[in-house]
Amino acid sequence: MRTPLYEQHVELGAKVVDFAGWEMPVQFEGIREEHMAVRTYAGMFDVSHMGQVEVEGPGALAFLQRVLSNDVGAVAVGGAQYSCLCDERGGVLDDLIAYRLGADRWLLVTNAANHASDLAWLGRHARRFDALVRDVADRYAMLAVQGPHARDVVARSLGLELPPRMRSAAVRVGRRPAIACGTGYTGEDGVELLIDPEVAPAIWAELLDAGIVPCGLGARDTLRLEACLPLHGNELSPERNPIEAGLGWCCKEETGFIGAEAVARARAEGTAERLAALKIEGPGIPRRGNPVLHGGQPVGVVTSGTFSPSLEVGAGMAYVRAELAEPGTEVEVDVRGKRRPARIASKPLYERRS
Repeated sequence: MRTPLYEQHVELGAKVVDFAGWEMPVQFEGIREEHMAVRTYAGMFDVSHMGQVEVEGPGALAFLQRVLSNDVGAVAVGGAQYSCLCDERGGVLDDLIAYRLGADRWLLVTNAANHASDLAWLGRHARRFDALVRDVADRYAMLAVQGPHARDVVARSLGLELPPRMRSAAVRVGRRPAIACGTGYTGEDGVELLIDPEVAPAIWAELLDAGIVPCGLGARDTLRLEACLPLHGNELSPERNPIEAGLGWCCKEETGFIGAEAVARARAEGTAERLAALKIEGPGIPRRGNPVLHGGQPVGVVTSGTFSPSLEVGAGMAYVRAELAEPGTEVEVDVRGKRRPARIASKPLYERRS
């Protein structure tokens, strides 16, 4: 599959790869250059591969309260909230953002690889509620413009009044209805725009002309990793619950969401492993699947790893034995047969400058 911006990416010389069945740009000029553009100025990502699900009807709130881990009742119209979609065992089927577009109308943005399964899960559980679940992914192209100057450039270039962080607003982009959202996945300030696919190429070109740097999925991954934002399929899966992943803050068991009892047990009893950040001390880059060692014994596994362009060290996240997950703990990472000294670090690995 291709996004509405595929031709624009090819014209810019992007390296295109398969991602969840989509032909997506992994890089343009280079991952490090794109990464630093977001950290210092503004970068733009085509994230049109993400899924969008609309939930509407008198029972929409009750339905979402049942299927999402967070307290959606606390979200005002125009608000946005991060949640987990859990199964009965507390396993994380996906993590997503819920935007409240109206009193009884919501938009969920899902991970691309999970869109079909999320849609089926939501549709199955919606039958008990007066709520309609619709796949609306074909209605939107999605641009994420991120960085310390992103909001200013977007507002000026497109003539928009942008909502604050974790808020959304109905706007017009390219003379078409659109949604502007104060959300992102980089650890920087910014905005995500859900726009009409027909005007997406023109808007992309306009933002490029304004000086925003085109960025691929490679930089998006290094940015989110520095910010210690989990990725489903790496840090999150049906085999992991939100508590061990450090997402207890977005789980409100009192709402009775699917999996709440299992999550409550994990919170009360603790978990055998916890998700931790780590930095390599010296040469070496951790990669997914690398064993983590303590005292020469395996104590965990790396879930995501990279060379951090901002910190200039090898860094990553790993599930390790819970008692070893405290910052400062000395460990080793087996990188292709070489044991690299490392240390458990505080999250996030990188914090944006105010």
